[in-house]
Amino acid sequence: MLPTMPLGRSPLEITRVGIGAWAFGGAGWVDSWGAQDDADSIAAIRHAVERGVNWIDTAPIYGLGHAEEVVGRALREIPEDDRPYVFTKAGVIWDERRPMDKPTLIGKPASLRAELEDSLRRLGVERIDLYQMHAPPADGTPIEEYWGTFCELRTAGKVRALGLSNHSVAQLDAAQAVGRVDAIQPRLNLIHRHAAADVLPWCAENGAGAIVYSPLASGLLAGTFTAERVATLAADDWRRGHPDFAEPALSRNLALVDTLAQVARRHGVSVAAVAIAWTLSFDAVSGAIVGMRHPRQVDAWLAAASVRLDESDLAQIAGAIERSSAGNGPSGPA
Repeated sequence: MLPTMPLGRSPLEITRVGIGAWAFGGAGWVDSWGAQDDADSIAAIRHAVERGVNWIDTAPIYGLGHAEEVVGRALREIPEDDRPYVFTKAGVIWDERRPMDKPTLIGKPASLRAELEDSLRRLGVERIDLYQMHAPPADGTPIEEYWGTFCELRTAGKVRALGLSNHSVAQLDAAQAVGRVDAIQPRLNLIHRHAAADVLPWCAENGAGAIVYSPLASGLLAGTFTAERVATLAADDWRRGHPDFAEPALSRNLALVDTLAQVARRHGVSVAAVAIAWTLSFDAVSGAIVGMRHPRQVDAWLAAASVRLDESDLAQIAGAIERSSAGNGPSGPA
């Protein structure tokens, strides 16, 4: 059994780590991680669930619907009583004729309702456990309108809980005035720490759960990345063009791994487990979304759900963050 925490005031009790499905989308779209074998994706989901993980986070945009279809196939192979909670998102629309174009952020109620029906079909479920607005829309739809639509879907029983991803504190305040925000999904890792300064305190004050994404900084903090590996990334892997994976930031980011390795040795766990456990050390964080591509990757980070970093661990990591000047934001929990 893995440790669990309530997801805000929602009815969901989630394990401290969950399955991230971005890479399951495969190749052929603008933010791809490169080619991915569906059989490996399904095996990774099943292995994580067998090890006790009880939720998976996906989105329609991942593979232009493909990741949700893969998750749906995996769910059908898992006994109904053992199936994980399914979290997905809305508000990102793509053009099938132009898969390499950046998608459009939409908030119109009719679009959100249609997206939900499409997700239910691809996933093969009757209800979404956590439905999240992927990002603030760019079409001018006010938050009162799109969040009001989300709240209506919860009232109708189409979804169990509601969340917002990539929203500011001001936007969270506006949404909360319309209806209860159950969960927030911000980015949080040793490099990108902005959420620890504002979004996480908001969660604590308003009783919302936080499920953080990219706790391993897209692989940089997993303990297996090197400067040489960047050159071998597939041409269609979005990381090739990201500043975090280019100098001078790359060397600063990888320098953090040396300190994580020292902490990992003391606890007898992997570097990845320590990097994830650092995000879980913030009181407002209910769980961390961890991406995977193969079953063997699951065992490398599963211990993050149980390892507890003490004050000396956190101080050592904070010192490394401050020396590296990597990213910005609080260097650890208060």
